[in-house]
Amino acid sequence: MVTDEKVRRINELAAKAKTSAGLTDNEKAEQKALRAEYIQAVRQSLQVNLESIHLVDEEGQDLGPLSKKHKPKH
Repeated sequence: MVTDEKVRRINELAAKAKTSAGLTDNEKAEQKALRAEYIQAVRQSLQVNLESIHLVDEEGQDLGPLSKKHKPKH
């Protein structure tokens, strides 16, 4: 889980990277790890949201959750 503290740290590192001092190698590694964790959390959240979507046919019948077995026909 990405906590508020981790988001704050991501932002701190991003701000420092823009300065003339830049980031140390350790800070770059920390930034990379935090960003990867953040991206994973966003992907998981998106997946949960997508799985909660239900398809409805033209007659209004609920076809169930959006999944690989319910691909829209073109």
